[in-house]
Amino acid sequence: MDVLNLIGGRWVEGDGAEFASANPARPAEVVARGRFASPAEVERAVAAAREAAPGWAATPHHARAAVLTAAAGLIDDSADAWGAELAREEGKTLPEAVAEVRGAARILRYYAGEADRESGEVYASPRPGENVLVVRKPIGVAGMITPFNFPIAIPAWKIAPALSYGNTVVWKPSSLVPLLAYRLARALTEAGLPGGVLNLVHGEGDAGSAIVDHPGVDAVSFTGSTAVGRAVIARCGELGKPVQTEMGGKNASIVLADADLDHAAEQVCLGAFRSTGQKCTATSRLIVADQVADELLERVADRAGRLVVGDPLEPGVEMGPLVSSAARDRVTAGVARAVAEGAEPLAGGEPLDRDGWFTPPTVLGLPGTGVDFWRTELFGPVVGAVRASGAEEALALANLSDHGLSAAVFTRDLGVALSAVDRLEVGVLHVNSESAGTFPHVPFGGAKQSGFGPKEQGRAAREFYTRTVTVYLGAPA
Repeated sequence: MDVLNLIGGRWVEGDGAEFASANPARPAEVVARGRFASPAEVERAVAAAREAAPGWAATPHHARAAVLTAAAGLIDDSADAWGAELAREEGKTLPEAVAEVRGAARILRYYAGEADRESGEVYASPRPGENVLVVRKPIGVAGMITPFNFPIAIPAWKIAPALSYGNTVVWKPSSLVPLLAYRLARALTEAGLPGGVLNLVHGEGDAGSAIVDHPGVDAVSFTGSTAVGRAVIARCGELGKPVQTEMGGKNASIVLADADLDHAAEQVCLGAFRSTGQKCTATSRLIVADQVADELLERVADRAGRLVVGDPLEPGVEMGPLVSSAARDRVTAGVARAVAEGAEPLAGGEPLDRDGWFTPPTVLGLPGTGVDFWRTELFGPVVGAVRASGAEEALALANLSDHGLSAAVFTRDLGVALSAVDRLEVGVLHVNSESAGTFPHVPFGGAKQSGFGPKEQGRAAREFYTRTVTVYLGAPA
């Protein structure tokens, strides 16, 4: 499949280097190919977004919403076919991939619904004959940089609110997953989006930097690694440019002595191994109460060992490959480093000898929290476990991280659950469910080094994609 860049309403091949995405289950199979946008084309994309911005902002909100609704219908109609393409390109199982495509349609519909919700506030004034209005305006041109792991859902939850609130967009997706980016952009243009409102430029890090640095880009939304995210934050700080980042996670699941162990084990495995652990909200740290540690770890290891690993398009497969050889090498090296530091493999641990970028679901018994694994995000299907004397120590261990994206607590004790809400330094907390997962109508984002700036999704997105104007509205004398 040939993919193109979208600049100023025109689909163009690109003047940059050739690129291709491969099927991680069958690396010899090319899924998509194209050419990167050149620096001049990135410049033209920003110029097109700036030119289109006034007209799109002036378009009635319900008209903007109609485009999102129409695009959502096109996405839903293509969910099975695009889900298969997503599974081939990124590696998640077919059911997960189809669910992600349908999730993107739901996100577009949610933000289309913003046209029917309140768009400002009215306050009383201490002066007679006057009201105080707080109205919202679009920020202008939004630059977006998105990762490989949710190639249509994450772009949707950035692009949909930006467009709904009247902004124009310049978007660089991950070069590992260009096909689903192309599909999403096609759906929006076929739904009637005017030229220049959305611009898609394929590229690598230099293209992302060009978007961040460009004076014509008013704000930047980034999802990716903590290291790159911090560099984006620093650069936007230098430029005085609003920035929103969703970065890494080292997410803990806490299983206490009163938990339903069968349920907890199943949920821990879903959090750790679904999407091959390539989720920023994936469970990678497991903290278990001493009283039930042996039982719980036996259940988790048994479930991990029985997971069916294979081609994500095959029926019955529960976990696909990692996205690339570099990802597999990173995960393999991280597991080997943990074992060298004293970790005990309870399941997996050894590389899989097969074609494709496969790695086994791995459960490690850690000797303590001093090992590198406790601190470093591997972004793969590996969970490391430590023991805690009880709830107090478990909550303290969960907070022992530079990251603070997501956590899960398994307990029947309401008091402990409420204590976790108060004490855990995270942006997302699950009680008796896996650490991964989010809904489009509620805020998403992390604390500490997991996130910076306004949260994503729900009405929280409005805080980033709009600016307020306070209007003192008085009657003429």
